[in-house]
Amino acid sequence: MTYHAGPFVKLTLAYAFGFWLQTALLVLSSGLAYAKWVAVEKNNQLAGSMTVYVDPDTIHRKGDLAMMWQLIDFKTMQGGRSPSRFSSMKMQKQFDCVEARVRLLRVTVFWGNMGTGDPTEAFVEEGNWVLVEPNSVDQALWEVACNKQ
Repeated sequence: MTYHAGPFVKLTLAYAFGFWLQTALLVLSSGLAYAKWVAVEKNNQLAGSMTVYVDPDTIHRKGDLAMMWQLIDFKTMQGGRSPSRFSSMKMQKQFDCVEARVRLLRVTVFWGNMGTGDPTEAFVEEGNWVLVEPNSVDQALWEVACNKQ
């Protein structure tokens, strides 16, 4: 005796296969949208309370200037008891590779760790240049952005 699947069974199997294939593709492709954060190791007074990361794919150099994104992930919630508490922030900075200066271009603050949760954006358009302090996180970032390692 031979069993033949009816058109309803074939259609149901086709939908199920399509659903799982689409789900698998979404899961696999969703990882591509996230930055590849790399921890910047630097000994400083804040090292135990936060980790600083950079996204090497965002480093863009034009002449003596370099720009990149950094992420600060705090070990504990910041902002006290205020409603604007946050656990992480992303910052876009510009570095002067010759003069060893830095300025902040953009800040985005996040409720969750590693840049997750609802963001609150604050723009700083071409903030003031400040000198990169020796043995600071900004020095480590300057070295990465300007390839001075």
